[in-house]
Amino acid sequence: MKILYVAELVGKAGVYTLRKSLKELKEHYRWDFLIVCADGATGGNGLGRSHAAYIHKMGANVITLGECCFYKKDLTENLDKCSYVLRPENLNSEAPGIGSKVFNINGEKIAVAVFIGQNCFNRVHPNNPFTALAPVLERLQKQTPYVVVDFHAQASAEKKTFFYAADGLCSAVIGSHIRVQTADETITPNGTAFITDAGRTGSQQSIGGCEINSRIKEYLTGIPDWTRDAWEMPELQGVFLEIDKQGKTQLIERVRHPIEIKTAEKDV
Repeated sequence: MKILYVAELVGKAGVYTLRKSLKELKEHYRWDFLIVCADGATGGNGLGRSHAAYIHKMGANVITLGECCFYKKDLTENLDKCSYVLRPENLNSEAPGIGSKVFNINGEKIAVAVFIGQNCFNRVHPNNPFTALAPVLERLQKQTPYVVVDFHAQASAEKKTFFYAADGLCSAVIGSHIRVQTADETITPNGTAFITDAGRTGSQQSIGGCEINSRIKEYLTGIPDWTRDAWEMPELQGVFLEIDKQGKTQLIERVRHPIEIKTAEKDV
């Protein structure tokens, strides 16, 4: 099983970069399954319903979300209808949407689950991801050996601990949320691949994909503003995985795909 995980889309530049990159990347990686993290796709935080449908139409088999999963009302009200969008598994059971799913692709089954960390998030109130982890993975492994986890968390210590708690229970744990690609990808002897953060898709000459001056202004005034997109140096980041029939990862490769941008094409 070959899987491409596209790191968090940030703003219109992130959606644009995904659209411009997919054809060339597909020719190189020839993946079977495409995962796209889109927690910041709409306005730099959250995912709107129209963007969700657009990303799915471009070829994403599943879209993952993190702490911004309920920021856009139009998607929140329709999460139960969007079977290709996953919010974190370890949220309250009354929350809309689902956190894990088994997909059928070309006669094979692949499972994807999303968990969120507990550190540094003040607008969501997740349950303990560590206690939720084993039961969810046990359920998914009964259906398929191919199990990929997106762990959306801020603290690297929490991520590393979670990675090793999942070691041997799934094919890969891909870290998200920091929006900076780390260079610590590895595969354990048990066949589980880890990376602390897959990075971001969008402007790289920015602060987390957002316009630099607006972020500086926030620190000066204390007034948050995530609405200003940055477009300089657009690049798709992520990871590529190759998993054998036993569900053990044989290859994890960081992906960085810069693109050229045309001003007239920014309307996405």
